Amino acid sequence: MKKRVVLDTNILISSVLIKFGNPRKIFEKFLNGEFILIESEEMLAEIRDVLFRPKFNYISLIEKENFIKNLLSLCNIVEPKQKIDIIKDDPDDNIILECALEGNADYIISGDEHLLGLKEFKGIKIISPKEFLNILTVGKVEKILMKF
Repeated sequence: MKKRVVLDTNILISSVLIKFGNPRKIFEKFLNGEFILIESEEMLAEIRDVLFRPKFNYISLIEKENFIKNLLSLCNIVEPKQKIDIIKDDPDDNIILECALEGNADYIISGDEHLLGLKEFKGIKIISPKEFLNILTVGKVEKILMKF
């Protein structure tokens, strides 16, 4: 069964900006069908907002639009019904938890210290990109070994 995963905005934006980092590797694994990506409309709006900030003007409008369009067509979009107020220091991070809960996620992948500090939320593991890549790699090795 494929893992259900929420990628924080910082991971998705990094996957566009940094060609050789762990966020890009994770996004490529998503594109290869290795896990199911869960996002919410609120999170997608945040991604749009961040990508269209002046500091990212070096990315063409077409590249930004294509990224968002592809993301919309490939991920599972959920509409959280429950508001969460767990992260007091950065309340905007709560939309990640809401999305993960509504989407029955197995993991939240983030670089945000507020989220990573929780380590887990209602059974959903909150881990770094490096930790998630290790989990995916171990899973592949186990599948290969089971064939022998």
